[in-house]
Formats: sequence, C-alpha cells, structure tokens
Amino acid sequence: MQLLAGDEAPTVANVNPEGAGDVLLVCEHASLTLPRALGTLGLGPEALVAHIAWDPGALAVARQMSRSLDAHLIHQNYSRLAYDCNRPPESDDAMPALSEIYKIPGNQDIPTDERDARIAEIYTPFKAALEKTIAARKAAGRKTVLVTVHSFTPIYKGNHRSVEIGILHDSDSRIADVMLEEGGRRGGYDIRRNEPYGPADGVTHTLKLHGLENGLANVMIEVRNDLIANEAGQEVVASFLVDLLRKSMETTT
Repeated sequence: MQLLAGDEAPTVANVNPEGAGDVLLVCEHASLTLPRALGTLGLGPEALVAHIAWDPGALAVARQMSRSLDAHLIHQNYSRLAYDCNRPPESDDAMPALSEIYKIPGNQDIPTDERDARIAEIYTPFKAALEKTIAARKAAGRKTVLVTVHSFTPIYKGNHRSVEIGILHDSDSRIADVMLEEGGRRGGYDIRRNEPYGPADGVTHTLKLHGLENGLANVMIEVRNDLIANEAGQEVVASFLVDLLRKSMETTT
C-alpha cells in the first residue's frame, strides 16, 4: 500500500534550517492533517480537531521560539492519529485505537500493509530527518540542545489539570532542572516536573532516541493549550520559555 499520494505534503517540514542557534526544536504533533487514503478514520468533525489529533498551539509556539533563538525547527505535517512520531513502531500508542475518550475506528485492527505504510511514509522519514540533521551538526562541530514542544488539554477524562507548563525529561535532567528552578523563581505559571506526563507514559521517545543516544542535552516542554489558544498567548508563553532555555543553556552547556 502507498499511503501518501504524490500531490500531498511531504512528511517533514523544516523551519529556519540554516539557523545558527544551538537549539534544535522538534514538534512531533504539529498538524491535524490526515493522509487522504485514511479518510476520517471513522471520526466525526469534533474529534478531528481535538487534542487527540494534534497539539493545538504547539507549532505556533515552536515557530516563535525558532525566531527568537535562531533555531532550526523540524515538525511533522500529519496527524498523530495516522502515526504518533513520538512513539516507536512497536508501541500501541504509535497508531492508537483509543485516545482519551475517543475510540478510533480506522485504527482498529489495521491491516499489516497499511501499518507498514504508515511507518515507512510517516515515522521513518521523520526519524531520518532528525538523524541527518543531528549528524550534520555534529560533523560541523556544532553544539546542539534538543527541545521538543507540545501542548496538553486542560480537561482530561473529565478532570481539570491545574498544571500550566510541564518540563519533562528522561534520565538527563540538566536542562529541565535549571528551567524548573528559573521558572519557579520568576513565577507567573504553575510549572511542574514530568507533568502532566512523564517517562513512564512513554512520552520521551524522541528525547531518548535522538537526545540521549547522541549525548545531547535535551528537554520536552508541555504547555496547557488554553494558554496558547491565540497569537497573544503564544507570544507570551514562547518568550517565557525562551528566557528559561537561555538561562539553562548558560548554566549547563
């Protein structure tokens, strides 16, 4: 099976690829677009624009950060309902049959050829793009700090989340530690470590595969999406995060 037609968007998008900054930004859940071959996956209009399909506001924040940091940003052009690029192929959450309160009919019992096509045409090119970029930066002797940008829903399975910004890490907490300390000192947001998700939830795949395995300082940022629902909020949050990142890089890299 071929998943993507020739006139559909490429899997990977690069923003400011010539950026001279030390940060490499990644946004795995940037888009809610589904490949045409998958139709609507049996979902209604409400679900197709909900958080299960993408991270609302995350790409806009990442773009703002890219401009401020002169950072290369790599993001995904397809919905995580087709393939979640922050999950390895063996993970059930890579092509979730159930997400939050939604059952996803088109992800139930996916035929092998379709599953293989999703991996080959979405995950593999995204993984390869990150590998190639990091290898090129290493070869050029460039410092790299890997930063992934996400958003989360304020209400999860009927429960309100009071946390506003999550600073997530796996076994390397260097960047996260300083960001949390600096964020707490500045105030203004409810900032927490490894919330509303953490390594046990399988959310650090990109950090582990592309950060830890390459010896790169790394961090994952989660922003509650009601804070970044419009341009003004996106600018404020992006500026705050950039300041925290700059402080952490001064201290740890």
